[in-house]
Amino acid sequence: MRAAPVTYQVTAGVSALRRTPADDGAMDTQLLAGETFEVSEEANGWGRGRAPLDGYEGWVDMTTLSAPALIPTHTVKALRTYVYSEPDLKSAPVCLISMNAKIVGARREGRFIEAQRMGWVFDGHLRAVGEDAEPDWVSVAERFVHTPYLWGGKESLGLDCSGLIQTAMEAAGRFIPRDSGQQEAWAKEHGEAVALTEDFSGLQRGDLVFWPGHVGVMTDADTLLHANGHHMMTVAENLSRAARRIAFHYAPPTGAYRLG
Repeated sequence: MRAAPVTYQVTAGVSALRRTPADDGAMDTQLLAGETFEVSEEANGWGRGRAPLDGYEGWVDMTTLSAPALIPTHTVKALRTYVYSEPDLKSAPVCLISMNAKIVGARREGRFIEAQRMGWVFDGHLRAVGEDAEPDWVSVAERFVHTPYLWGGKESLGLDCSGLIQTAMEAAGRFIPRDSGQQEAWAKEHGEAVALTEDFSGLQRGDLVFWPGHVGVMTDADTLLHANGHHMMTVAENLSRAARRIAFHYAPPTGAYRLG
């Protein structure tokens, strides 16, 4: 009988979930600090398992994980922040943690909270679990403009198109799946389809626009915000111009949806 999976918690700044147990294995997504990972098999320092947040399966470096999993007390609300070795801004930084990373708070000294098994974090960059989330997820997404594009990424130092949407919505207390295809299926179920006209009129802030394998969000009636491989970063650009380019190189959009 196979043993039950063991639940670990990420205690590094970020951990890559890879298709194979190797440092150069393709990265499908990332696990942020504080996320859990259910390990069902270990081999040569790697753990194979499942990420409960969005169901992703793959291999994670076991040195980035700790057990048992503890209940987080705070979430990072800043785009990114340092974990310090001491409750002192002049102390050596341990790592960077990004928006939506979670810590298990312990002691408080001055303006710092001790993150168990990690270090010390400035309390002004944290939101206690249970406090109000961000009121406008599109405004959160706009904070990632110029962030480098990274396939499989969902941290402030690099993310992909669907990672941008998932990250921004999570900061606002909303759930959407990880992949763009899954996100489009979710939007069909939870939103209202918006007709895509030849001139792309009728769209508004917050509308999601999808292509095969790609997604972006409208920041106003004309502007699409998306992390993309053409610019290799997150940009806000005219939707009509972006759609013509994407259609020329790849495919036309498949749909647009307005969320409630």
